[in-house]
Amino acid sequence: MRIGVFLAGFSAFAALVGAPAFAQDKPFAGVTVNVITQTGAIQEPLQRRAPEFEALTGAKINVIAVPFSDLYQKILTDWASGTNSVDAGVFAPQWMVDYIAGGYLEDLTPRVEADKDIQQDDVGAFFRDFSEKYSGKTYMITLDGDFHMMYYRKDVLEAAGLAVPKTWDEYLEVAKATHGKDMSGDGTPDFGSCIAKKRNAQSYWFVTDVVGSMTQSKGTSQGTFFNTKDMTPLVNNDAFRKALDFLSESTKYGPPDELNLDVSDTRPLFASGRCALNLDWGDVGTISIDPKQSKVMGKWGAAIMPGSKEVLNWDTGKLEACTAENCPHAIDGVNHAPFAAFGGWGGGINAAADPKVKDAAYAYFSFMTQPAQSNADVTVGGTGFNPYRTSQLGYSDLWKKAGMSEEEAKVYLGAINDSMSSPNMILDLRIPQNQKYQQVVLDEAVSRFLAGEIDKEATVAAVEEGWNELNEEVGKDEQLKLYKATIGAK
Repeated sequence: MRIGVFLAGFSAFAALVGAPAFAQDKPFAGVTVNVITQTGAIQEPLQRRAPEFEALTGAKINVIAVPFSDLYQKILTDWASGTNSVDAGVFAPQWMVDYIAGGYLEDLTPRVEADKDIQQDDVGAFFRDFSEKYSGKTYMITLDGDFHMMYYRKDVLEAAGLAVPKTWDEYLEVAKATHGKDMSGDGTPDFGSCIAKKRNAQSYWFVTDVVGSMTQSKGTSQGTFFNTKDMTPLVNNDAFRKALDFLSESTKYGPPDELNLDVSDTRPLFASGRCALNLDWGDVGTISIDPKQSKVMGKWGAAIMPGSKEVLNWDTGKLEACTAENCPHAIDGVNHAPFAAFGGWGGGINAAADPKVKDAAYAYFSFMTQPAQSNADVTVGGTGFNPYRTSQLGYSDLWKKAGMSEEEAKVYLGAINDSMSSPNMILDLRIPQNQKYQQVVLDEAVSRFLAGEIDKEATVAAVEEGWNELNEEVGKDEQLKLYKATIGAK
């Protein structure tokens, strides 16, 4: 019998591998797939659904979890060294360029094209066309949708007579005004702002939210990381300096140990009612509707990331007031540049894995992304999976059953939709060695600045010099060509 009879939705996969018959009900009996990902969120749904997949197919899914800071290098070392103890991984789509360059990542194009059960047309266009593909080929299966957004305590702001911040300056004003108030009802002072700022974690994306709203104002193809004329880092300018000032100032209104907090720490802080404002991915919304974790049910809201009324003149390095000419996408005079930070966790397969293991790995990722599984997982905060299907981005019984009110869905899903549809969306860096540009050079410099180890000018110099060195090491002309291609610049 065909695989589809037994896999509850793998009919297209069966046709792809051309399996005419099997002597047993479980086509992957005896096959073990080693899947690596980060510890905690993301690990949770992969492990939780593994027994269900094994019961259907016979394949044993062995989830290997490592700290996020180690994930990129663990995969690269295992595959590049020929050790190949890792059969598949769930990782950042932007890293695929380095895995593809070495020939380590399997081209999934024919499998995806034949797999009707994943309902690929329902996957958001950004994730389908950018996060899954490189040079026109599909290398990853989307399991998660990621955009940075702002969360706020609706009740706290209303009581203080404060509007939801639309700019970074307003964000700081609200954070200052609410800091120290008891927002959780436990009699202790709480915090005006909660932003993950831990070194060597997932904090380095937040500086780009701020600087990007000033460096990119003319659309996605303008870009925010480098000058598209000559690959000069967009760092030694007033926009980057103001972004550093924002991170430093917001720390005054955050938890005393904010520099040691990752997103896994700030999320429960917001849900427990201790933060007036918070910056994060979509996870906070689903955690905030979970009665087991949330004390802010019905009291929170979400919005597109704040923006700026001033944008960078790339020629002078100075900030200038937004006008119709330099901010064509501004809303009420504010330039927003929502950041597709990370791009959404996705599954990729080791090209050197045993063919049978590849088949099982693909079947597992197909199983995970199919609506029957993903529709449930994106509504649960602990999974780390955020909405990425078009059908998940509108209010429906899916969200009603999850406990999200129509009002909450309007702002939560609205913020995601506004970000995805923005003509000024920032695409994350996806040139070779992007992990070193961001997770090594940028993260170290910004973290040292916030810790008081170096001043603002030394931070600017460290990032600029580090990025220029990488440009020269990899090849500036080739990097410029690839950078422009990824953002659609001419």
